[in-house]
Amino acid sequence: MRVICQLPTDNWRRALSRAQWAEAAGYDGVASSELAHDPFMPLALASQETQKVQLGTSIAVAFPRSPMITANIGWDLNAQSGGRFELGLGSQVKGHNERRFSTPWFAPVPRLREYVQSIRAIWRCWEYGEPLKFEGEHYQFTLMTPEFSPPKTGFSLPPISLAAVGPDMLRMAGRVADGVRLHSFCTRKYIENVCMPKIEEGMARANRKRAAVEISGGGFICTGPDEEAVKKRVDWARYRVGFYGSTRTYLPVFEQHGLEDLGLKLHAMSKEGRWSELAGEVSDDVVALFAAIGTYENLPQAISDSFGGVVDTIRLDLPDDIEDDRHTDLISKIKLIPSNFKSFETAA
Repeated sequence: MRVICQLPTDNWRRALSRAQWAEAAGYDGVASSELAHDPFMPLALASQETQKVQLGTSIAVAFPRSPMITANIGWDLNAQSGGRFELGLGSQVKGHNERRFSTPWFAPVPRLREYVQSIRAIWRCWEYGEPLKFEGEHYQFTLMTPEFSPPKTGFSLPPISLAAVGPDMLRMAGRVADGVRLHSFCTRKYIENVCMPKIEEGMARANRKRAAVEISGGGFICTGPDEEAVKKRVDWARYRVGFYGSTRTYLPVFEQHGLEDLGLKLHAMSKEGRWSELAGEVSDDVVALFAAIGTYENLPQAISDSFGGVVDTIRLDLPDDIEDDRHTDLISKIKLIPSNFKSFETAA
C-alpha cells in the first residue's frame, strides 16, 4: 500500500518542511488540495527540496482552467521534479463552477473526459512531437508552434487521477484515468459493492488492467499515541460522517448498511440548521464503518481491515512531533499491506 500526506497550502515554508519531513519518514508522496489557496505552488517549492516523494494535486479544480493552462503547469512541475508529478483533477459542483469561478456549466462527465484526453494530446505533442489535433465537443486544440512548445523532458508523461463519486464519473475514470480518488464518505462495503464495479466497467471498456489504475482515498483514519488521542480523532470523524451524511447525494452509502433512516434524519436536521447536533446522531459503530481506528501500534492492522485489498493509497496525516523512529516504523508497516496497484502505464 502507498502512503501519502497532505501539505498545508496556507504557508509555503511549512509546506516545504512538511514535504521534507514526509520524505525522511518514507512516505510515497505528498499532496495539496485546492480549497482557499492555490494547489500548485506548494508542490513547486517541494519539487526543489525533495528527491523521491511523488508530488500530486488532490485535487485541482479542472473547468475554470483551460486544459492548456493545466497542461503547462503540470508539464513544468513534472520536469522540475524529475518526473515525480501526478495531476489530480476534479469537476467540483455546479454552484461553485458558476457562482465562485464564473465558469459555464455543462455535463461534467463527458467534459472531464475530454479535459483529460486533451491534456494528454498536448503533452504528446510536446514530448513526442505529435501534431496537436484534438477536436472534441468541449475543447479544441489545433495550434502549437515551436515558440510555445517547451523542451522535451525525457520523463514519462504525468499520470492523471480523477475524483469520482457518482456511478457515471466512476465508470469514466476507470476508462480514461490513471487513478481514481474516492470520496472520504465511503465504507469498505460501499467501495466493494458500488465503486469498484463501476470502475471495473470502465476499465473493461478500455481493456485496461487493474494493476495499472491506482485507487486512493475512501474513509477516514483515526489514530494517535494513546486512546485519548484516538478518541479525539473519532469525534472529529463523527462530525464529518454527520456532515457528509446530511447530504442526500451520499444516501446510497448509508443504504449499503441499512442506515437510510439515519441519512434522512441528518438531512432533515441540516435543513433546520441544526448543524451542531449532527455528530450526536452518529454512533461509534457507524463511525467504525467509515474509519480505520487505532493507536499507532494498532493502526497498520486497522488500515488493513478497513482498506486492504480495495484501496491502493491512503492519506495519513500525523502530527509533526511524532518520534522519528516510531514514525518511520509506522509508515514502513503500512506499506507492507498488499495492494492491487503496481505501476502507471504512462508512456516513457
